[in-house]
Amino acid sequence: MPAPHVRFAPSPTGFLHVGSARVALFNWMFARHHGGTMALRIEDTDPARSRDELVEGIERTLRWLALDWDGEVVRQSQRLHLYREAAAQLTAEGLTYWCDCTRETVVARAGSPTSGYDGYCRDRGLSIGPSTALRLRTPDDGETVVHDIVRGEVRFDHASLEDFVVVRADTTPTFLLANAVDDADMGITHVVRGEDLLASTPKALLVRRALGHADDPVFAHLPLLVDEQRRKLSKRRHAVAVEEYREKGYLPEAMRNYLALLGWAPSGDREIVPIEEMVAEFELEAVNKSPAFFDRQKLDHINAEYLRALPVATFVRESLPWLMDDAPWPPENLDPAAFEAVAPLVQARVRTLGEVPQMVDFLFLEAPNVEDDAWEKGVARVPAAAVVLDDAIAAFEECHWDPTALHEAMVTVAEGHGLKLSKAQAPVRVAVTGRTVGPPLFESLHVLGRERTLERLRAARDRLAAGHPSPR
Repeated sequence: MPAPHVRFAPSPTGFLHVGSARVALFNWMFARHHGGTMALRIEDTDPARSRDELVEGIERTLRWLALDWDGEVVRQSQRLHLYREAAAQLTAEGLTYWCDCTRETVVARAGSPTSGYDGYCRDRGLSIGPSTALRLRTPDDGETVVHDIVRGEVRFDHASLEDFVVVRADTTPTFLLANAVDDADMGITHVVRGEDLLASTPKALLVRRALGHADDPVFAHLPLLVDEQRRKLSKRRHAVAVEEYREKGYLPEAMRNYLALLGWAPSGDREIVPIEEMVAEFELEAVNKSPAFFDRQKLDHINAEYLRALPVATFVRESLPWLMDDAPWPPENLDPAAFEAVAPLVQARVRTLGEVPQMVDFLFLEAPNVEDDAWEKGVARVPAAAVVLDDAIAAFEECHWDPTALHEAMVTVAEGHGLKLSKAQAPVRVAVTGRTVGPPLFESLHVLGRERTLERLRAARDRLAAGHPSPR
């Protein structure tokens, strides 16, 4: 295969949809696998979307995912002259006509809100004006065949295609005209995009051929992303912005790895695969045509695997933004040495970096943020909680302060009351950390220190003695 030239062409909406990110990734992997190039083209002919900050947001997210592009960013808002020239060419050749029909008048004539345009203005001879749009005359017979790597050969009867708008009444080009012009002008050989755009493909090809370009690009329409109920992912119902996942503490390598599995799979039934190996294996012919389930639990699992694989020093560095920005403790309370001491324990338990602060907040708060449910389950409803806390206080006042000695002391307390260690340490964990789950208890106590540990145990004992069902 000659080196392909593909393009990722998002519309700037303020965020990058995970589906669009998957499209970018598949374009990128295909181009890199075959030694080709990928262009980044921004569809910003709508003046409201041609703002620099929206474009910069797309670039920033692609860089975060380590998806680079070749050449300068192409912005359709800077290529309007090409679309005007193309529209003029089509008009000069009698392939278009001006139309003043509104959607309301079309519906009124058809008597149905789902009817397409009926060709009413084909022979009215209207001229350009403030309320006229330019439509392409579609052929009355024949068909357009889309050769699609994923879908196979898809045929569209021209009789089912309405005369469609290529220039709106406000003089801006439609998606169909701009993309046909750009794909031809930029020498795009393969168009890899979402399945939802398949229906528009014959129209874009009709424009392309009307402009004199007989060579069609190769298409690959990727399966849509759906939720567990097989509904298309939407901003209204789901977290769909890549930026949301970045802010929650997902690693770019994990997000990229997961997106690659949506409609495609590497060899060997593997889930965690280095990007270099995925690029080496990737072929569009192996993409599944069925909708791809965006499984948040699998994404969490993959992200957790990537977190665990980090060197501890890297995990500490990556966690710092979540420990320093908007943390639930005063900034001066953060003790980097204390976090480094528990970092390996936290790293083995979190799914995202966003979960790190909650795992370690007991180290940096003046007093633990005791959760109501944790207090009820781990202290208030435990018959032996009072005596366990009393004995733990006594034991911790005297024992050597290291995880092994603390563990042994707590085993003695548990045995003294005929309890399993897990039952006996529950009141201690809640009193000290405020929660029923967290890093290993005795390593946590070691880092917290004897004085602060005893202070919290005594405070919990006092609350319990006072008969408070909750610390609040």
